[in-house]
Amino acid sequence: MFTPGNILYFTPFYFKNDAASKNKYFILLKDIDGELILASLPSSQIYLPNRIAEDHGCIEVPQGCINCYLFVRGQVIGQQGFSFPLLTAIYGQQIDTYDRTSIEHQYPVEGVHYNVVDCLLPAELEAVLDCLRNSSSVSRKYKKIL
Repeated sequence: MFTPGNILYFTPFYFKNDAASKNKYFILLKDIDGELILASLPSSQIYLPNRIAEDHGCIEVPQGCINCYLFVRGQVIGQQGFSFPLLTAIYGQQIDTYDRTSIEHQYPVEGVHYNVVDCLLPAELEAVLDCLRNSSSVSRKYKKIL
């Protein structure tokens, strides 16, 4: 479950801010000393100005405080052939840390509470990490971890 690059699907995911839970993808970016994990909850809600092409890969617009990594619908990104069914983004300002013990307690059974859908292709994971490391919208704390 805690392998960097793993694409997990939680049914449902319980948000930290007590927002309504819902089924959600989760990409593990880093496991930090087995205590915390740095992860992103990809979104099919795309918040880009119309003038920016929705191409696969890193999008950085510093003057607009926009940073995201786009996954184009249907493009294989996983080692087992996974692709997102919709245009999906990881936003730099939305990466977060989660306590590993809490995650294990809240989602104890694979196949019931979550599924490991696939693992990002190594080049794809490195491209995501590079995008976030070089982003103006990712906090310095997270850049150091990445």
